[in-house]
Amino acid sequence: MRVPYLLAPMAALSHRALRQLIDEFGGCDEYFSEMLSAPSLLAANPLEIYYLDNGPVPDKLVYQLVGSDADTLTKAAELLDVRECRGIDLNMGCSAPEIVRIGAGVWWMDHPDEAFSLVGRLRHAIRHHRFSVKLRLGSDDNLDRLVSFCQGLEREGVDLITLHPRTSKEKLKRRARWTAVDVVKKALTIPVAGNGDIEDASQLVHRAKGGCDAVMVGRAAVKAPWIFAQARSLEGLREPLPAIDLLAVADRFLGLLEQYQPPEYFESRAKKFFLYFCDNLTWAHHVRTLLGRERDRRGMIGVLEDYFAQDGRDRYIPAFSGQNLTGTNLTVL
Repeated sequence: MRVPYLLAPMAALSHRALRQLIDEFGGCDEYFSEMLSAPSLLAANPLEIYYLDNGPVPDKLVYQLVGSDADTLTKAAELLDVRECRGIDLNMGCSAPEIVRIGAGVWWMDHPDEAFSLVGRLRHAIRHHRFSVKLRLGSDDNLDRLVSFCQGLEREGVDLITLHPRTSKEKLKRRARWTAVDVVKKALTIPVAGNGDIEDASQLVHRAKGGCDAVMVGRAAVKAPWIFAQARSLEGLREPLPAIDLLAVADRFLGLLEQYQPPEYFESRAKKFFLYFCDNLTWAHHVRTLLGRERDRRGMIGVLEDYFAQDGRDRYIPAFSGQNLTGTNLTVL
């Protein structure tokens, strides 16, 4: 059975432009939106229209909500439930200080009674779509407490749980503990997706064979928007990709950013993309520094054109052959 591949919800990254770019390479099974602030959604902020864009494939789009107030989150969920989408996801995993400080994100995991009450209300509000929750290990790596929390979510009617197996304090300092995904999967009857430290297509396929119900990819899909297509090629489910022209990909992304995002977002979101995309280059830090000085598409493409004129070997990623998994640098934890 083909395990679904999911694009992770990433602030300032999982917007229409990146989703469109990934889809043009062959796409993935589901696209999670960047976080939608429940209060902003209800306030009808003019910029919310960009966050609500459900393209390029509406029935693959999962809206992710974040918030601290049960009433506000419930009303926001009701608004999203009438839109065309694959599902609605509740963020219980974001550990950014500004999110936790207001009682949102991973804060809910430290307050299980409030979390279960909220989830019960959201389950009642979300009548037409799948309801999922994305979370971390919690404040520590106590798996018994994690399992108990996940079982509580299941009792309240959650349809899917995505686990990023790091604690709220770890950020990216320690490898994701995928053994925790296995533990949660065995304890629940609902599907469980895993997320964390997928660095290339070989690792993605390896994790898909590990027993979880879906695999979610974040930063690696920004560096390589073709990662899902490469993984399906490894599985023999599609033809191998031809050589990839990094300059053409960068220019296409910036064009999509101009098309699908407001002008005031262009510079910050372009630079957020290049933070990861430039990891394809030998002199990534140098190129990122130069790109950081530019403010528009023309200037950014000029930087890349100059770089590739000096080192043309860096411009192309060779045709992907669909080789087997030998040689992967996967660290199994």
